[in-house]
Amino acid sequence: MAERKPDISWKEKLYIIIYEADTPAGKLFDLILLVTILASIMLVMLESVKSIDTRFHAVLNISEWVITILFTIEYIARIITVKQPLKYITSFYGIIDLLSTIPKYLSLIFAGTHALVALRALRLLRVFRILKLARFLGASDTLLSALKASRVKITVFLYAIVIISVILGTIMYLVEGEENGFTNIPKSVYWCIVTLTTVGFGDITPQTPLGQFIASLIMILGYGIIAVPTGIVTAEFTSQHKGKAPVKEEPRHLNTQCCENCLSINHKDDASFCNKCGYKL
Repeated sequence: MAERKPDISWKEKLYIIIYEADTPAGKLFDLILLVTILASIMLVMLESVKSIDTRFHAVLNISEWVITILFTIEYIARIITVKQPLKYITSFYGIIDLLSTIPKYLSLIFAGTHALVALRALRLLRVFRILKLARFLGASDTLLSALKASRVKITVFLYAIVIISVILGTIMYLVEGEENGFTNIPKSVYWCIVTLTTVGFGDITPQTPLGQFIASLIMILGYGIIAVPTGIVTAEFTSQHKGKAPVKEEPRHLNTQCCENCLSINHKDDASFCNKCGYKL
């Protein structure tokens, strides 16, 4: 007779559904959670449009309460299914889950907390957990290394830009004067930075021929300046790989198991124990 598999408790079943995506139930849970998150973000955006909020405020409010209650149930379920609840509560995603859930409850206790609804947009960060995107962030290590190696050159470059902006801003203040909108040196420096970065808000514009000539030079200078940081990082990125043998990319594991004890992820496909704490998966 075939050996009967031991029955697992409801907590273990719930844990597998919530924290893993290798089962049909787990995949369905992640899909529902993803749709709910996107719906919540859509509600946040619609509430910010006054004409829509005025007309459909009751519908939006009820919808958000439904979503908030669902997220609250999920948050509590995550806490009661893990071996170390405090570890989840204090983890990055645990804090995100809490911050994106409590604004609606705070609005019942304190007046004027409607601005906190923007925190609900943090739920969008949970997409990384649902889609298991964190494992692909390792490819950015090389780029981060190049940025760190370039930080001194970039710092010197930014310092030079600040000096140029102050000097040219002061010159424009003297050339244009208060009657043309350059009321003080800080405002003139602001204009210079906006022009140098080719943003060009247009809230302040030079009116004199000399000021327009200087502005044209700043615009041309801006095009050259934009390419400098990119060139610095690219050169460093290339120099780090020059003369090195190509590194074989490590295989990407599709295992979605999450350690019940320490909440560690990214285990090997055939792993039976956690690679961090040794707990049985």
